[in-house]
Amino acid sequence: MTQSARRTAATPNLVARAVRATICAGALALAGANALAAGPNADQATRIYNRIAGIPPTAAQLAQLTASSDAVSAALIATNDPAFYNNTIRNLAAPWTNRDQSVFVPLNDYTATVIGMVKDNVPFNTLLSADLVYIGDSASGVPAYSASNNAMYDALDTNNVDLSVHLVSSTQSALSGIPAAATAGVMTTRGAASAFFINGTNRAMFRFTMLNHLCNDLQLVMDITRPPDRIRQDVTRSPGGASTLFLTNCIGCHSGMDPMAQAFAYYNFTATDPTTTDTTGQIVYTAGQVQPKYHINNTNFPQGFNTMDDAWENRWRAGPNYILGWSATLPGSGNGAKSLGTELESSAAFASCQVTRVFKDVCLRAPNSSADFTQVNSMISSFQSHNYSLRQVFAEGAAYCMGN
Repeated sequence: MTQSARRTAATPNLVARAVRATICAGALALAGANALAAGPNADQATRIYNRIAGIPPTAAQLAQLTASSDAVSAALIATNDPAFYNNTIRNLAAPWTNRDQSVFVPLNDYTATVIGMVKDNVPFNTLLSADLVYIGDSASGVPAYSASNNAMYDALDTNNVDLSVHLVSSTQSALSGIPAAATAGVMTTRGAASAFFINGTNRAMFRFTMLNHLCNDLQLVMDITRPPDRIRQDVTRSPGGASTLFLTNCIGCHSGMDPMAQAFAYYNFTATDPTTTDTTGQIVYTAGQVQPKYHINNTNFPQGFNTMDDAWENRWRAGPNYILGWSATLPGSGNGAKSLGTELESSAAFASCQVTRVFKDVCLRAPNSSADFTQVNSMISSFQSHNYSLRQVFAEGAAYCMGN
């Protein structure tokens, strides 16, 4: 008899307890489902509104929510509040725009584009590939969009302009001079470029995109089984004189990252004064010409990969990172940032990341029970079936957590 069998035989009441617990869990789940199918009471409606907009509803708004046919419909009403866009969505997106992951940063075109996409129900699975940017409309009284400074968004902030009303969509190709085929959603906004294309070797853009939009930092996706032939020349194969460190550590990130970060080979951010922390400047795209930064420190390992173009390949489609759920309808390789963005935003990890993050926002905690994980999976399916509407995800999350 095994140890677990002996333990079960010695304590038969555990089996009965497990059965009762399963029945109770099922009853609670059913009760929760029934609650979602009915309109919320006043307390639940207030909690929903607070979780969505960050402020309590007025008496008229509360009456509208309690008259709703179900909790999700009530939560969708709450997403019409300007505070949902000016505060909730802005605070969601702001950390994505800087290396410190800080929410206390000025508004820019990256954050504004996220807000606008949610407001207009633009499919969120185009976040990393669309030729899209949101700007202040003519009624907002702000300066025109500039590819070389943040003046428009600074003025929107200074004048406390309602972003739920005065943000309108435009195209990056019309405003920044980048060809439409080279635009890649928020990755090629001025805000992202000033944070992740400036200096360095453009690996930062890949790392922070993985962290922000697939919820996986490089340490979580290390895979030392991928071939190292696309690792660039600037990565020494004997760090500190020990080749074993490269083989057991460095290769784990670079063998997957470098082939994909090659998609950014033609991009740079040119600051007006590189000697200061001022990031006044603009994104640069040099079609057919690899940025010199891809060849810095090329004597560290001259036999390493020499970047000649912007062709990328996703080698994480095989091996342990297959679990990220790459789309079977895509080839897993291509040229340039737009096709790489499509690869990333089409993954199961992308959808799961957005939904889990929203769950944490509206429930004020991470999912931590079987019921929570069932709800998250349901929200992922709904996210996809509702054309990747993030408003729908917020509504379903707030409705689920209205009782706690």
